[in-house]
Amino acid sequence: MRIALALCLVATSAFAHEDIADKYPGSLLYNKPVEVIPGVWSAIGATAPPTYENAGHNNNLSFIVTGDGVVVVNGGAAYGLAKALHDEIKAVTDEPVKMVFNENGQGHAVLGNNYWTEQGIPVIAHDDAIAKVEAIGGSILEGMQRYNRDKAAGTVVQPATEGFSDNYIVELGDFRIEARYLGPAHSPGDIVIWLPNQSLVISGDMAFHERMLPIFEDTMTADWLETWDTEFEALNATYVIPGHGHPTNMDQVRKYTKGYLEYLRGKIGAHLDAGGDLAEAYYVDQTPYKNLDTYEELATKNAGRVYEQMEFE
Repeated sequence: MRIALALCLVATSAFAHEDIADKYPGSLLYNKPVEVIPGVWSAIGATAPPTYENAGHNNNLSFIVTGDGVVVVNGGAAYGLAKALHDEIKAVTDEPVKMVFNENGQGHAVLGNNYWTEQGIPVIAHDDAIAKVEAIGGSILEGMQRYNRDKAAGTVVQPATEGFSDNYIVELGDFRIEARYLGPAHSPGDIVIWLPNQSLVISGDMAFHERMLPIFEDTMTADWLETWDTEFEALNATYVIPGHGHPTNMDQVRKYTKGYLEYLRGKIGAHLDAGGDLAEAYYVDQTPYKNLDTYEELATKNAGRVYEQMEFE
């Protein structure tokens, strides 16, 4: 266990690459779950965009075996993917799943929700994530169906069954589990799952390190940095299970999340000061981060969206 954890904590792109289509062919899961620390497991998703080959498992699907039931983090990108995760949980423990948290309102966090609710298991998310699914869940589902085809079978839009606005705290077995909304970050309703007794945070999309973070239309980078500095750093976590990529530590996610956001905003700020336009902004230098997976897909899009934000800040 200590050897496996040590490898996780120094994980770099050498341990995962977006060109590997599927690392667990016997399952819809991209990877077989691994025990990160005692009682805390994660099925590490692909660091590539969602594809038919990875069945949309391009984020981390985690679960906590508390001694008095299992808590799952993320519903999964499809009904079948959620079932595949549940099958793996049953192979690890006889404890029942007591609840599921959605880390945000994105498809890979929520589209498997209807599998869990069919089992009578409550699904919990931030109010803003629920509102997003209620507003655009149909288009999120259609996007998943286009790439996942037959692997989308059984999936319907199911928002979380219970919402919260600030913190949702569970004392279960050997664990205190704190679902926390830290503030605006990557997408509406982003939460982290903080285990204070273990000094471990399941960060969701608050933190990235092996793949380039995407900046969406509703990603406010200045707010993300403020939330990082005032709330996320204050956790002082020893272990980080990010939204994408292997478990790691604060130094790594700080470098590739906060560091990248500050770098890109600095480049775009200088470009604006020089009178540069949007067309040129797409091509500001981001080569210090070209080692990250999804760099080719995201770098220019990220630059354009940051330009559009900073133009009016």
